[in-house]
Amino acid sequence: MELLLLLTVFVLAIFVGFEIITKVPPTLHTPLMSGSNAISGITIIGALLSAGSDHNQITTILGFLAVLFATLNVVGGFMVTNRMLEMFKKKD
Repeated sequence: MELLLLLTVFVLAIFVGFEIITKVPPTLHTPLMSGSNAISGITIIGALLSAGSDHNQITTILGFLAVLFATLNVVGGFMVTNRMLEMFKKKD
């Protein structure tokens, strides 16, 4: 029963996150990306704790996947932010 509750919260978080991200206008994308990178950094710490807690195999697997996805989000966010900031630099 607890697994069903956790799965329900997970699916609802995915739905709410998708709805919020798709409603962001392009002019706010870069500032929000910086905030998203900070939140993903915190997520990496929590995921590392979950992956290393060694309670059971599923927490280790989900923790590893969370570390992987949060790392991809941070790296991708910095790449997009850097590319957008390069557009505002003066050309020589």
